[in-house]
Amino acid sequence: MLLRILTAAVLIPVVVALVWWGPPPLLAAVAAAFAILAMREFFNLGELVGLRAFRYWTFACAAGIFYAQYVAGSADAVTLGSGVTLIRPSSIPFAISLDEVFLIFVFGLVIAGLATRRALHDVVSALSISSAGLLLVALPFSYLVRINAIAPHGRELVLFTLALIWAGDMLAYFTGRTFGRVPFARVLSPKKTWEGAIANFVASLLVAVAFARWLQLDVITLTAVAAAANVAGQMGDLIKSAYKRAASVKDSGTLLPGHGGMLDRIDSLILASPVVWLAWHWLTPK
Repeated sequence: MLLRILTAAVLIPVVVALVWWGPPPLLAAVAAAFAILAMREFFNLGELVGLRAFRYWTFACAAGIFYAQYVAGSADAVTLGSGVTLIRPSSIPFAISLDEVFLIFVFGLVIAGLATRRALHDVVSALSISSAGLLLVALPFSYLVRINAIAPHGRELVLFTLALIWAGDMLAYFTGRTFGRVPFARVLSPKKTWEGAIANFVASLLVAVAFARWLQLDVITLTAVAAAANVAGQMGDLIKSAYKRAASVKDSGTLLPGHGGMLDRIDSLILASPVVWLAWHWLTPK
């Protein structure tokens, strides 16, 4: 527990400083690095069950996804009269879209599959887990970059996304240890309880109320965003538990003392990030 607290005490201020003062390209680059570290652990889990990915190609395309998200977020929106909005393409050199990244990834996988000397069954499994790593880890997590580009509250909404996950995890942990009695997902994660899951949800709503007051935003809208993101985050935590249980390991890695690996640390954020981005655009007036 002490090691867990000390690690969080060091990392949280660094991450908050990066979000608040760091330029958008740096945030995108650091988020991409976190995603690649998490994908590396994801692929390590895959190897424990006989699935060997085309790692380096997938890592490169994951970096491309974050760059594409940064490019998309930098596009300028100009609102004219009568509710007409014009989108001016980004002026960033070498701009690339998500569509282009995915097509490059697919054709690269095909070439790798045809050129490799691996056995046929290994090729099929490599195609599968490489695609899973990109779709289940890199793509959803990359929406932190898009959240950061939301005007005029991008940085604050990134902090909001982080805070609702952090607060939920902490309250769930202590509530579950103290009061937890009813199993939440006995097969996937025997230590999780409904008491902890409910505390997790309540903590995210409290974060939403605090951020709504800080940013002078509609509290109902922000609590709805937080509620949806919290449910998605808990789903992310459970699916990560499924990966680890399938591989018969306790943690995805040992990178972060007291917390396990990077995948252990960002599992909830992976699915919460796209939900915050989508819910914000669906629920806030244009």
